[in-house]
Amino acid sequence: MKKAYELAQQARPTPRQLKWQENEFYALVSYGMPVFTGKQYGDGRTPASMFWPEDMDTDSWCETAKIAGMRGIVLTCKHYDGFCLWPSEYTDYSVKSSNWLDGEGDLVKMVADSCRRYGLKFGVYVAPWDRHEPTYGSGKDYDDFFCGLLTELLTNYGDVFCVWLDGVCGADEKRVQNYDWARYYQTIRTLAPDAAIAFCGPDVRWCGNEKGYTRPSEWSCVPAHLGVGEDGASVPSSSKKKTTLMDADIGSRKAIKDETEFIWYPCEVSVPMRAHWFFDEADKYSSKTKDKLQKLYYNTVGNNACLMLGLSPNKRGVLDETDTQILTAFGRDLEIFFGFNLLANAASITASSEYSDDCSANKLLADDRKKYWRPAEGDKKPELTVEFREEELFDKIMLGENIANGQHLEAFEVYALNEKGKWKKICEGETVGYKKICSVDPMKAKKLKFVFTEYRSFFELNKLQIN
Repeated sequence: MKKAYELAQQARPTPRQLKWQENEFYALVSYGMPVFTGKQYGDGRTPASMFWPEDMDTDSWCETAKIAGMRGIVLTCKHYDGFCLWPSEYTDYSVKSSNWLDGEGDLVKMVADSCRRYGLKFGVYVAPWDRHEPTYGSGKDYDDFFCGLLTELLTNYGDVFCVWLDGVCGADEKRVQNYDWARYYQTIRTLAPDAAIAFCGPDVRWCGNEKGYTRPSEWSCVPAHLGVGEDGASVPSSSKKKTTLMDADIGSRKAIKDETEFIWYPCEVSVPMRAHWFFDEADKYSSKTKDKLQKLYYNTVGNNACLMLGLSPNKRGVLDETDTQILTAFGRDLEIFFGFNLLANAASITASSEYSDDCSANKLLADDRKKYWRPAEGDKKPELTVEFREEELFDKIMLGENIANGQHLEAFEVYALNEKGKWKKICEGETVGYKKICSVDPMKAKKLKFVFTEYRSFFELNKLQIN
C-alpha cells in the first residue's frame, strides 16, 4: 500500500492552472461605487448617478502595473452593492444609468482594451452577493441573473485569464442566496475554458489572510477535501484529524499522513496596496513602501504562490501619485535584482547523477522551463555544483521545479566554497514548487553547491538563477 506522500506526489496541475501560475504577479483593481461613497461595503441603495470618474485613465493603470512587473489585471466588475461597471442587459444598476460619458461608458471594455495594449492578461472579479438585485435570495431566478452577468463578461471582452469569485454572503441580510456554484463553474468552463477560477473555485485557493503571509512550506498538492469539485462540493476527509485551509501546515508528510486523496490546488495571496481595497482619502499614508513590497514579493511569488496586489484608483479614475512612484521604483528594482542570471557566467555545472542525457544538469543553462535536470533513481541526496569563471557577487538564489510533473522537493541546502577551501552553508529551504527565492547576505563566491536532502520519489529542477 502506497504511503500518503507517495499518493500526494502524483497530483498534477491542469493546463489552466499552469498558465495561471506563470502569471506570478498581477493586480486586483478595486473600483466602483465604494470609491464615491467612502464605504468599503456598499448597500446597493446609492444612486447610479454617483458614479462619475471625471478623468478615467485605464491606460495609466496598465502602464503602472507593467512597470511594476505585473502580468495581468483583475477588475472588480461587480462588488457587493450590485453596481456593474459595464452596461449590462440584466440590470439598470450599472454605468449605463450613470452620468459618466452620458451613460455610454463601459469600464470593463476600457480596462480589457488597455490590458491588450500593454501586453497584460485581463481577469474579472465578480461577487455573487448582491445587495441591490431584487431576485437575490430567490434561488434559481437569481442564479439565472448571475449566470447572465457571467455570460456577458466572458463573451464580450476577449480572453480572460482568471475569474475571481468572491464567496461572501452577508450575514446581515434577511435574504440568503444558496449559490449554485456548480452552475457558475459550468458557465465559466463553457465560455472561458482556459480561465482559472480563483478563491471560491476548484483551480486556485486563498492563502487564508490579507496580510501577505504564506506558510514556510507552501504545497500545491494538498488533501482533496481542502478543495471543491466542478460540482461545487468538497470531498469528505479520509483523515480523523481534518486539515483546514487555515492550518499552518497542509502539505507535509506529517500533515497528510492519514489522507488518501489529493488534488493540485495552488496558492494565491491577495493583499491591498493600502489599508483598504477601495480608495479612501484616509488611507493616504498607508501605502506599502518599496521595501515592504519586496518582502511581500519574496514571501509570495518567491514561495510557490501568486501575488494579487490590490490597487485603488481615486474618484477621478487615476492612481494616486504616491502609489505610482512606489510601484515604479519597485518594478525597476525587480529588473535590477533579477534581470541577469549569473549562471550565464558559469564555467561549468555538474550533478551527482542524471536520469538521462535529456535530463542533464546542462539543461539548466538554457533558461528554458521546458528543460530540466532530473537526478538518477537511487540518488538519495542529489547534488548540483556550479563553478563560475571568476568570483561573482550575489545575494539571491532562485530555484524552480517542473511542476507539470508535480511538486516533490521537501528540503535543500546551498553551500559556497570559502577562501579556505571549505563548504559553508549559506541558506536552506523546504519546499520549492514553481519558484523559490532565497535571500542571502551579499557575498562573493566562485563555486556553489546545492544539496537536495529530501524529496518525494523524484524531482525535476527547471529553474536555477543566481543574482
